[in-house]
Amino acid sequence: MADPSSYRPKPGQIPDSPGVYKFRDEHRRVIYVGKAKNLRQRLANYFQDLAGLHPRTRTMVTTAASVEWTVVSTEVEALQLEYSWIKEFDPRFNVKYRDDKSYPYLAVTLNEDFPRVQVMRGAKKKGVRYFGPYGHAWAIRETVDLMLRVFPVRTCSAGVFKNAERTGRPCLLGYIGKCSAPCVGRVTPEEHRELAEDFCDFMAGRTGTYIRRLEKDMMQAAEEMEYERAARLRDDAEALKRAMEKSAVVLADATDADLIAVAEDELEAAVQIFHVRGGRVRGQRGWVTDKVEAVDTSGLVEHALQQLYGEEAGDAVPKEVLVPALPEDPDAVSQWLAGRRGSQVSLRIPQRGDKKDLMVTVQRNAQQALGLHKTKRASDLTTRSRALEEIAEALGLDTAPLRVECFDISHLQGDDVVASMVVFEDGLARKSEYRRFQIKGFEGQDDVRSMHEVIGRRFKRYLQEKERTGEWEDAPAPTGPVPGPSSPGAPAPAEPAIPDPGDGPREDDGRPRRFAYPPQLVVVDGGQPQVAAAKRALDELGIDDIAVCGLAKRLEEVWLPDDDDPVVLPRSSEGLYLLQRIRDEAHRFAITYQRAKRAKRIRTSPLDDVPGLGETRKQALIKHFGSVKKLRQATIDEIREVPGIGRKTAESVAAAFAAAAPAAPAVNTATGEIIEEDDGGSTT
Repeated sequence: MADPSSYRPKPGQIPDSPGVYKFRDEHRRVIYVGKAKNLRQRLANYFQDLAGLHPRTRTMVTTAASVEWTVVSTEVEALQLEYSWIKEFDPRFNVKYRDDKSYPYLAVTLNEDFPRVQVMRGAKKKGVRYFGPYGHAWAIRETVDLMLRVFPVRTCSAGVFKNAERTGRPCLLGYIGKCSAPCVGRVTPEEHRELAEDFCDFMAGRTGTYIRRLEKDMMQAAEEMEYERAARLRDDAEALKRAMEKSAVVLADATDADLIAVAEDELEAAVQIFHVRGGRVRGQRGWVTDKVEAVDTSGLVEHALQQLYGEEAGDAVPKEVLVPALPEDPDAVSQWLAGRRGSQVSLRIPQRGDKKDLMVTVQRNAQQALGLHKTKRASDLTTRSRALEEIAEALGLDTAPLRVECFDISHLQGDDVVASMVVFEDGLARKSEYRRFQIKGFEGQDDVRSMHEVIGRRFKRYLQEKERTGEWEDAPAPTGPVPGPSSPGAPAPAEPAIPDPGDGPREDDGRPRRFAYPPQLVVVDGGQPQVAAAKRALDELGIDDIAVCGLAKRLEEVWLPDDDDPVVLPRSSEGLYLLQRIRDEAHRFAITYQRAKRAKRIRTSPLDDVPGLGETRKQALIKHFGSVKKLRQATIDEIREVPGIGRKTAESVAAAFAAAAPAAPAVNTATGEIIEEDDGGSTT
């Protein structure tokens, strides 16, 4: 792990102009590419105190060994160069969207002497007109089959075409009127190309002209009593209408637009794109990616635009692009899109009307895609079994851990310290088993002591449950030291269990609740110190048949007790994915409760009792000191330094805090478990 200060550029060495920068590791591999309006300001953000960096950014700068940059003249050039470098170097810490499948397109090969209509996948070719993407290839074939009645364009392969040309006999489609048979000279190359261009115009949304022309010819044929021709024209018009009905009108003004929506969580993001041409949805596609860099919604949108249009030109870039959030520099991105299209492109957030309603639909699709991506692996029994087996193999367990408990500590600058316990059985969350704790053995911020306290209280309660049910009457006494007030960092001795209607065997099946079941594996959110604290708590209780590991966010390393080196699972490992899901669920559950607890404390602040102190000055006090805890410790003179606070008000504030006792939620005095609700684990 490198120290960022070892390769930090000297002051004044970095220019303050637009540019693109690259971080390289010790092997000179590019691991991150970024752009900036001001290189000096942007790069300075990476070399601040590591504790203030996002965990993913911290991982990147400690993995890197050098940084270099290239100055450009405009932000648009920076955007273009950033895209080129990301494509060239494939940096591991850049967000890269990958299609969850290969989407089929309807393609017209206008670069050939006799253009061909066909289904194409993969990279786009020059001189080929593409429509789509479509969800399924059969949808393209159905549309083409309807349209060949009116636009009998060639659909055969080069081999079939040459064979028909050599024998002088067309294929079956030529005999039934669904191909103009240019292979045998029924139409000239110019006439066939005109048919292909009309086909493209219809697919591009210019539909009304052709249908009106067919209906006019049909009426004229009927007046001339050419009833067979009129019937054929009628069927042609109906075929085109059925082809149009396959994509309903969603925007009444016949807009050409792409709508992009993003759904994300802490680890992954899903992007959905609807392609609207002529007011109709002509195609849909989606991507899912790991958030390997610290990026918000606007950054995800910018990356999506780069991937979507980086290789496109002309009409493939629509006149209008609708997004859920604008990129950091929307003007530069708009100019870049306009350069790709060759004319102005509107990049904006829809605010009202049909476009906003359609964006809601696209957003819903993105949410469903992300949920499906996450549950596809989690809901599959075979995948879950493989994940548990990989965990057992990596940690050296005798059997797969069917019950896993994960613990996380959450606080805000040392205030409102709480802990969470989440339970996964057979790879699935058991929310009824979730528990929440309030740290009560000490005050302040110490994640290691907090973890020791929570693990000790949880498993002390487990031993009490076993003793009460008689399952451990003959069990040996704990071999480790019993934690007491004299043990630094140890939790206080457990008080006798308080009877609780729900805290015993259920009457219907006799199964005990709460802490009666031991896990096969305890996972803690953290590295070596947290794992050592959890192991020490178990040793003190004489429990030696429960495995312990920690999952550190820095590099997603798995730490084991007494091991100096972590276990590194492959990033594609199902076992690592399951551990990440469990860890993130514990973090979510802890931080949700911590925020609710903090909000409740702030709402019932002693400041409410200070006469004449309104909301504006309350917020000014909290903002000035940073927390209620620091405000409580402040002197009268320090409080007077806040604008708008005089001596009398400062004295009233100090007196209010002196008279008020810190509020605490109701807890089980034996375990520290929050008992504000009947089922502490069901609230998510």
